[in-house]
Amino acid sequence: MDTHAHDRRHFLALTAGAAATPLLAACGAGFGGGDDKGGGSAADDVTGSFDWKREKGRTVKALLNKHPYTDALIADLKSFTTKTGIKVEYDVFPEDNYFDKLTVDLSSGRASYDVFMLGAYMVWQYGPPGWLEDLGPWMRNSSATGAEWDQADFFPNLLQADQWSLKDGAPLGRGGQYALPWGWETNVVAYNTEVFTKLGLKPAESFDELREIAGAVKRKAPGAGYDGMYGIAVRGSRSWATIHPGFMTMYARNGLHDFTVDGGKLKPAMNTPEAVAFTQDWAGMVKQGGPPSWTSYTWYQCSSDLGAKKAGMLFDADTAAYFQAVKGASPASGKIAFHPGPKGPDGSLATNMWIWSLGMNAKSKKKSASWLFLQWATGKEHLRRAAVTGNHIDPVRKSISQDAAYKDKMRHLPGFIETFETVVDQTKIQFTPQAQFFDATTSWAAALQEIYGGKNAKSVLNALAGDLAAKVD
Repeated sequence: MDTHAHDRRHFLALTAGAAATPLLAACGAGFGGGDDKGGGSAADDVTGSFDWKREKGRTVKALLNKHPYTDALIADLKSFTTKTGIKVEYDVFPEDNYFDKLTVDLSSGRASYDVFMLGAYMVWQYGPPGWLEDLGPWMRNSSATGAEWDQADFFPNLLQADQWSLKDGAPLGRGGQYALPWGWETNVVAYNTEVFTKLGLKPAESFDELREIAGAVKRKAPGAGYDGMYGIAVRGSRSWATIHPGFMTMYARNGLHDFTVDGGKLKPAMNTPEAVAFTQDWAGMVKQGGPPSWTSYTWYQCSSDLGAKKAGMLFDADTAAYFQAVKGASPASGKIAFHPGPKGPDGSLATNMWIWSLGMNAKSKKKSASWLFLQWATGKEHLRRAAVTGNHIDPVRKSISQDAAYKDKMRHLPGFIETFETVVDQTKIQFTPQAQFFDATTSWAAALQEIYGGKNAKSVLNALAGDLAAKVD
């Protein structure tokens, strides 16, 4: 899953001290990070033929979040050590405090950990202070990177999501490569096939249909033998994580934006007439078809309710449904199907994504060995094993998504492969990159709660836009 439980206030408190330190490279150039090479990259020191054994005898320290993808990585670490002679020591923290731990460590300027997991949104927070190694020079150096790593095999939208110029409002896909895609999630609709059959329903192809179906399930499912079932599970807690899955996906499919950029300046766009209407309709859908205690809902409640047959649908990460759908995982396993979700008015299936990425500490003293680890962890060999024998689904590499063994494994989940292949090319980060991301989206979630609670949508969103305009100016 993604970083749903991240405590933003704690995060900001931790980063406040770091923000007082000089920014190393707000211009976005010359990251190689904090070494003594006059702004050059340590990748330049690697010469000669590529050799997996080049750093034999070294030890790399990794900071990892507790996750099924992490489990697959740890299970395969012996393969890396056999291949390179490099040992990996690691610490694993639960999501509740993982990013606090990472933020404290990076902001301290120490090199306690050489490599770590992070989300693409965190590049907007960790990149400007110079905490992340620019991996571009390593990728471009054939002495440091083996040909089999095959950069062209990554889905390009995923690689671009971790590439940024470090300038607020600038598009992704340009500038330094501050992390590598490792595992990801696309946001789609999963539904209970049993209740849909009993009620004669089909997956929604438009947002209006989704609202109608959510309400119909909540009204009719209890009478059909599903006591307490409601229509649709979507996140509702006062957290940035509420905005980015289903809400942002449907928002983007309606052609709406969080900010516009004019003359290099950001302007909040959550209060346009179209955005106000959509947000009001989303809150209305939740009132008619959502759970009673929606304002406390995180991914965990959404996922659990689908598995427990409390929710007829889920509009969230495909992994949140996958881990309920696999055999024996939940009461609903074997009865969960996947669908791309409603299209926008113009047929758009624009979808927001979450990426678990791997990055390197700019202060690491073992960059060459760390790069070999990142190269292996994002390479075809490990990721194929992790996808086929572990639960590292949603491949970041095209070749693995088409691998026969992977497809055989996923084929028993109705609609999973078809849905993945339908949305993969239209899935990208739909937010505007900017350092105030966590503040803006948490405030946005609070506004959504107020509208759900009955306040006037136009007034609430105008106030939100005014507040954010002052912060991002």
